[in-house]
Amino acid sequence: MQKDKKFSIKKTDKKTLEKWYRLMVLGRRLDEKAPNYLKQALGWSYHAPYAGHDGIQLAIGQIFEAKKDFLFPYYRDMLTVLSAGMTAEEIILNGISKAADPSSGGRHMSNHFAKPELNIQNVSSCTGNHTLHAVGTARAIKLSGTKAVSISSQGESSVSEGYVYEAITGADKEQLPVIFVIQDNGYGISVPKKDQTANRKVANNFSGFKNLKIIHCNGKDVFDSMNAMDEAKALVLKTGNPVILQANCVRIGSHSNSDAHELYRDEFERNYAKEYDPLSKFRRLLLRYNRFSEEELLSIEEDSKQIVKKAHKVGINSADPSPDSIYDFVTPESFQTVKFPLGLHQKNEGTKIKYITALNETLKAEFRLNPETYLWGQDIANKDKGGIFNVSKGMQKEFGEKRVFNAPIAEDFIVGTANGMSRFNDKIRIVVEGAEFADYFWPAMEQLVESSHEYWRTNGKFVPNITIRLASGGYIGGGLYHSQNIEATLTTFPGIRVVYPSFADDAAGLLRTSIRSKGITLFLEPKALYNDPKAEAFVPDDFEVPFGKAKIHRTGIDLTLITYGNTTPMSIEVADKLAKETGVQIEVIDLRSLLPLDTETILQSVKKTNRVLVVHEDKIFSGFGGEIVAQIASEAFEYLDAPIKRVGATFTPVGFNRILEKAILPNNEKIEIALKELLAY
Repeated sequence: MQKDKKFSIKKTDKKTLEKWYRLMVLGRRLDEKAPNYLKQALGWSYHAPYAGHDGIQLAIGQIFEAKKDFLFPYYRDMLTVLSAGMTAEEIILNGISKAADPSSGGRHMSNHFAKPELNIQNVSSCTGNHTLHAVGTARAIKLSGTKAVSISSQGESSVSEGYVYEAITGADKEQLPVIFVIQDNGYGISVPKKDQTANRKVANNFSGFKNLKIIHCNGKDVFDSMNAMDEAKALVLKTGNPVILQANCVRIGSHSNSDAHELYRDEFERNYAKEYDPLSKFRRLLLRYNRFSEEELLSIEEDSKQIVKKAHKVGINSADPSPDSIYDFVTPESFQTVKFPLGLHQKNEGTKIKYITALNETLKAEFRLNPETYLWGQDIANKDKGGIFNVSKGMQKEFGEKRVFNAPIAEDFIVGTANGMSRFNDKIRIVVEGAEFADYFWPAMEQLVESSHEYWRTNGKFVPNITIRLASGGYIGGGLYHSQNIEATLTTFPGIRVVYPSFADDAAGLLRTSIRSKGITLFLEPKALYNDPKAEAFVPDDFEVPFGKAKIHRTGIDLTLITYGNTTPMSIEVADKLAKETGVQIEVIDLRSLLPLDTETILQSVKKTNRVLVVHEDKIFSGFGGEIVAQIASEAFEYLDAPIKRVGATFTPVGFNRILEKAILPNNEKIEIALKELLAY
């Protein structure tokens, strides 16, 4: 700690002391009132009392500079956000889930406080995952040259999460201006700290980190907390390096209103916690050192009663969210294609190029268009190499290390920091290789799920603008973790887009639309087609393909074949073959976009042909084709002259040996057999 402490009971001016005491008293009144709403069935069904964390929470909010710094609070941070600028009225609106709640409009759990207008960020219930977002925001702060800090506040048990380690490791490696505040009250719900970590002070788990400073303070003491936070921020602003500040707190009450700490804390421990009440201590100091009289403090306390009383009236009389609003802010508005509104172009228009070339050239074009576009991932920026498949070749050379850089082998970190970095401003567009192969994306699923409901959860106030590229599928002899398909899982999440282009032109058009759009797009690339002549296409300049618009590659009247990805060229080949041999005309629809799905084009074709075959590379069982079949059965059953048939992979992993791979994945022969059976029905 600093030898010459800035804050003390004697040095701090009376006006500041009064401000602090007002905040502390007001916060405690709200903290104690919250459970009453639940008892009266008025809301606040989740409340995690902060009493015992008063010193550090007051300090976080006082050090935070609204609209400049970024604050990521956790569910126990009621006094933190009150100190940072939220009002008692806003706290109550959040607690009882009203439409006017500035955090989420009643969409998120109570006690998840936010006000994006002040840069107090909305975070989810996933313990500690906002550390990754704080690091991403700190990266943007550093790149912009802004003198500001990103603050992540959390409990000590969150440090047990792997992604918290990824966040702190990344901040240390990149030397980012972020303060990780660990409020240590000794418990993770009922789990004592000794069951979480070997170190008595969890911050010491990071003592070997090169660029990281660790500060310890008494989180129950206002002045020690203020001095520690002041030191932490000054260090970050001076050095640009991260700081961990561990505040020793005490949890006076239960973890939350659904917890009974009497079941695991004895009477002695509970009484001990009450004796160390930070608010009572601060009040005693103000009187002992004659900074305030008893009458002055009573007046402040009476004022807080009236503030809470008025805030309560506003909250109770405030409107509830409308049931009709549930569809608002699910998926953000996409870029509106103008030059090619249907995602189609004239035959032979443009230059014929490979799939991989289309991706590379489109990335470069979009980076030239918007200087706030960034790209990172594993192995994507090494001299002339651009990823395992060279999709990003030459990117770093042209756009520099600040815009194109390698990420650690930590998929959650890659996606989580993208979420955080996009919070800095709405112009930023981020492209990440979510994993070198789609099969390795699973560690990042926690962050994908988190990011998928940001727009909805914040009531339209924030959406991560990220394109996640994933090399997907098989036919390369890759086996496990190199040849699986994951789109059936991805399409179950509302709030994101999933596209799967089969040809160079669609790859270019959809990538352009993805980068220019708000929100998250999972951009799946059939890697077996990167350099395959079958996927080559003429690509016009600035080609655009809208989301949710399928492409009919060949028209027909006898059967509809619906496909995407690696199986699209196969399906076209088989349809052409049967046309020559038998004269049968098969309509081949390439979905291009899975989420949103072009149901209209599918149904129009089915009503015309009366027979349907769905072909995709992924497993038949629980594959995306099941959704297509269900929609057809629901909306066009009366038009069918035969059962809907599917071709896809077996319900097994994709094997490494080429013989096994061939037996598992669909191919021309399997598609042809299915078509003939369906036509003969």
